[in-house]
Amino acid sequence: MTEAAARLGAEEFISFTTFRRTGEAVPTPVWVVPLRDGERIGFYTTMGTGKTKRLRHTSRVTVQPCGRRGTPTPGTEPVEGIAEMVQGGADFDEVQAAVRARYGWQATAFRLVGRLVMRRKGRTYGDTVILVTPEAAPA
Repeated sequence: MTEAAARLGAEEFISFTTFRRTGEAVPTPVWVVPLRDGERIGFYTTMGTGKTKRLRHTSRVTVQPCGRRGTPTPGTEPVEGIAEMVQGGADFDEVQAAVRARYGWQATAFRLVGRLVMRRKGRTYGDTVILVTPEAAPA
């Protein structure tokens, strides 16, 4: 297991930062789980959200431990990584199950509310998993 993936996967939230075409950083706090391979971390989202649109342009991201509101954890630094989106398969299933196991009732509540909100927008909540391979250990 890489040190970066282990540390980041142990966090409750990470700030997942994607970049606009202009290079402007857009951070978003997300739940995170480690993958069994020990090399990657992952979370689920909905296709069509800002972070998935920006990933179509680049897979360069940064991740950093943060609080529920996205404020970076003091004493930590952003870690660069490569992100990949998947909508099915073993990695998708692993992340979905790990999020349910780790976040329990919170994941269930967010999924119910998310389904209602996304249905109105013509989207399917939680239909995309983002896998991140961190490139360096966080400070």
